[in-house]
Amino acid sequence: MSKGLTTALDQLEQVLLDKPTPIRLALACLLAGGHLLIEDLPGMGKTTLSAALARTLGLSFRRVQFTADMLPADLLGVNIFDAQRQQFQFHPGPIFCQLLLADEINRASPKTQSALLEAMAEQQISLDGTTHPLPAPFFVVATQNPMEQSGTFPLPESQLDRFMMRLSLGYPGQAAERRLLKGDHRADQLDSLSASLTPEELTQLQQQVQQVSASDAVLDYLLDLVAHSRRPELECAPLSPRASRALLAAARAWALMAGRQYLVPDDIQAVFPSVAEHRLRAGQFTDGSMRSQAILEQVNPIR
Repeated sequence: MSKGLTTALDQLEQVLLDKPTPIRLALACLLAGGHLLIEDLPGMGKTTLSAALARTLGLSFRRVQFTADMLPADLLGVNIFDAQRQQFQFHPGPIFCQLLLADEINRASPKTQSALLEAMAEQQISLDGTTHPLPAPFFVVATQNPMEQSGTFPLPESQLDRFMMRLSLGYPGQAAERRLLKGDHRADQLDSLSASLTPEELTQLQQQVQQVSASDAVLDYLLDLVAHSRRPELECAPLSPRASRALLAAARAWALMAGRQYLVPDDIQAVFPSVAEHRLRAGQFTDGSMRSQAILEQVNPIR
């Protein structure tokens, strides 16, 4: 692992206490060029992790609070007529940054949520017939409250599938929560965080991720997992080809973070729940975690 990546992990773990695995998964998601969905109860550190990622990776950062009355123009921008020039002038919205925090994304209407689809898939937006490229690299980190809470709109399957990973932070351990009660509030340290990587170094790491080799045997294991999700008796939304590509990219990033240039089945198993669960539960049943675990248990990595 590169020195900058090691420093980034150490710095993130100092801000978000007692959460090493979610932090590694979040960083792997960005290294793989994916977008990240963090779902948990309010007050669990979702926003803190997102802001810490942006500062640690040296990315330009904008936070947008999604609300029920938010319009697509509030996110994308708007064309305003300039009377002096006698032409429309484009005023870019907050989406024009390298890391966009879509805070509480499921509190916005489906119309506003859909404004992100093109940006997440193609790193550009289209407005009034004109295409505007977004900065590179471009990531969306969205937070979401549990669907049973009031005032939320479910993310459609097409939107969920754009997120490479979905994470849940969970409650901190008792020792970590004791430190918070004693005033060790790490969110206050965000302003003092330094960039461990530059956007250029991050781009180089993303290229290295693509070069991590995968043997035919490992690819067969990945394809077996995906094929198992498509069996009708599993009674869930099957994994799409986009999901299989996301699984391979995330596993390659996990291997690179482990200091390897090749994939092993453990890499796929480590990222599979985060890549698959939100896609599996998009169907008739909502418990994607049970189905992802069942798939891992029923598919043998060695033929």
